[in-house]
Amino acid sequence: MHPAPSVILFSSLSGAGFGLLFFLGLMPDPPRGWVAFVFFLVAYALAVGGLLAATFHLKNPRNAWKAYREWRTSWLSREMWAAIAALLTMGLYAAALVFLDLHVAPLGWLGAALSMLTVFTTSMIYAQLRAVPRWNQPATPAMFLAYSLAGGALLAGQATLAGVLLLLAGAINVWHWWKGDRRFAEAGTTIRTATRLDGTVTLFEKPHTGDNYLTREMVFTVARRHAAKLRIIAILLASLIPAAMMLLTLHHWTAAVAVLLHIAGVGVARWLFFAEAEHVVGLYYGAHLDRQAA
Repeated sequence: MHPAPSVILFSSLSGAGFGLLFFLGLMPDPPRGWVAFVFFLVAYALAVGGLLAATFHLKNPRNAWKAYREWRTSWLSREMWAAIAALLTMGLYAAALVFLDLHVAPLGWLGAALSMLTVFTTSMIYAQLRAVPRWNQPATPAMFLAYSLAGGALLAGQATLAGVLLLLAGAINVWHWWKGDRRFAEAGTTIRTATRLDGTVTLFEKPHTGDNYLTREMVFTVARRHAAKLRIIAILLASLIPAAMMLLTLHHWTAAVAVLLHIAGVGVARWLFFAEAEHVVGLYYGAHLDRQAA
């Protein structure tokens, strides 16, 4: 799949923003006044900034509001409703803390739950796609939730918890890569199953001599040697190095560096998430043949 920068920014930044809102909502003694204002400003800048970045991926952003009507069948629509509910709830919770010095705990719990629901609905946009076997697995929502919680704990200054969650997110990401490399063959989709022809079916000739929309958007490929290097970079930046910094050292400047490294690493991991995804339509154009079931 084509790794669009707008979607990478959206899934990376909004996940960290909603993760921070989750921890702010659950804190037994949250920050108040101007300190709370800064925390919520960072959380909203990441969450809303990521959501706005996603609109640049739409062909016609003026029609985005129509997606709200399709909540019964669309995870994208459910994500939009969950995001609005979470942002409004946490907005009221933040206003009470910042301007009234009042901690309304049940409002924070509800906002925290809605924040994680938003991240879950985002992950299900990809996890429910059977046409992309690499995404169609339980590890996809687990990875999105784990990275969101790890980023949120990091931004909230929960050093020890952040270190543990960063290691957990890295482990789930490795599991997602390991399982994802086998998902296309496990799904069992081949040229033979697509055509329902008996015997051995091979592609005589590609249907196009040049690029078209499907090849540009659905048949993006990345060389395995580059993917291997990028996986190492992603896991070091997103998980291992920030986790070590949070568990072994505890200074404000190390926390700031850990946040920057983590966000950069999640960005690399999300680029790979899209770049390595094999859509079954690629079989029609002679791609992913090495991923088919034997």
